[in-house]
Amino acid sequence: MVIKYSILLGAVVGSVSASVASTFTAPAAAPTDQSPFYVGTSNGTITNSPNVAGVVFDRFIQIWLENTDFMQARTNPSFQNLSAQGILLSSYYGVTHPSEPNYIASVGGDFFGLATDVLTSIPNNVSTIIDLLEAKNISWSTYQENMPTDGYAGYNYTNSDNYTYYARKHNPLAIYNSISQDTTRASRIRNFNDFAVDVGNNSLSQWIFVTPNLRNDAHDTTIEYVASWLDYWLVPLLQNPNFNTARTLILLTFDENETYTINNNVFSLLLGGVIPQNLRNTTDDTFYTHYSTLSTVQNNWGLGNLGRQDANKTLANVFALVADVTSYENNNLTTNSLPSLNITGTIPGALNPDAYVPYLAPTNSTGTGGGPTFFAPNVNMSLNASTAPAPVNLTALAASSSGKSGTRASVRVGIQTIVGAAFAAVIAGLLL
Repeated sequence: MVIKYSILLGAVVGSVSASVASTFTAPAAAPTDQSPFYVGTSNGTITNSPNVAGVVFDRFIQIWLENTDFMQARTNPSFQNLSAQGILLSSYYGVTHPSEPNYIASVGGDFFGLATDVLTSIPNNVSTIIDLLEAKNISWSTYQENMPTDGYAGYNYTNSDNYTYYARKHNPLAIYNSISQDTTRASRIRNFNDFAVDVGNNSLSQWIFVTPNLRNDAHDTTIEYVASWLDYWLVPLLQNPNFNTARTLILLTFDENETYTINNNVFSLLLGGVIPQNLRNTTDDTFYTHYSTLSTVQNNWGLGNLGRQDANKTLANVFALVADVTSYENNNLTTNSLPSLNITGTIPGALNPDAYVPYLAPTNSTGTGGGPTFFAPNVNMSLNASTAPAPVNLTALAASSSGKSGTRASVRVGIQTIVGAAFAAVIAGLLL
């Protein structure tokens, strides 16, 4: 079998190419309106499969913001106002640093050792939450602000005002080839003008991932700027029945905290019509991570699992709002006994050239939804957790061969013993 691989390109483009506005300016009169600022024109109303009822919710919307410490968000008045309408998840954590691996983990159950924000593509035979949703005919989509066209494959996009608002590293589904290279699936990676049409026509999908642009998510701005965007975009949508039904659960969260020296606690809030009145303005101190978004969706809809960290009983507690109904038993980890989730650069994986391990087959697991582990086509089942080779420092291997005659050949020979001849030439080419 030909080993599938991921290509990492180190050409990182800066996000700021024009001065950052100090205050938020609304792009349209309402979040349900289209705007030239969003760049891409709508491709019409999305088509969804019939609604599939879940145990607790029928629609799950997650909205991701950027790089903010827990208390910085919690003390902001707009975030406090939103907290009064929902459940504050006080012990919710990102899973690593920097941004991109957290996004990757949220849909694929792992970040495969990635410790940068480089241009990354994950092979077709690595599965995602989309595979599990489609197995149960549950509709899905993602909305990316300032993405110019549906399924856009570029690393970023700069508007006519010379500012780069859109970044692919915050668009997790675009990073997985099983989605971005499938025309039908890629068409469900949509922009904000599409969102305006879809919500206006009451045609939103059941599973939705929303990424604001680099200003509105706090990446290039401040928590006060983001608060103004939330007041413009999210607050009125909470009153819109096309967006927020009585069976809608909304997660507002951040990818990672700003201070890498402390554990990766991020402000996270459950909102939506499904939150009962007696739980609004309350706090849930159960230990959650980004993997909990996967386990909660699986538990709610009786899905299978990905056989990765989504089935890790330490890291993937189900939101208590759901677990209390399904009788799923979470672990009882407390703040003093949590794993370190601010580690970066030392986790082995296929996306870490300093501790390289090939992509491994999923582990046959018992997940929270009761369904089987999903194995994508062409997965090499013989390459798994029990047979995985020891991590290899490909960066050091390349460096040790630099300056020698036949450098490319020597690197290729060294790598070939680890990953096979088919992949050795590819890696050697990337490192040299």
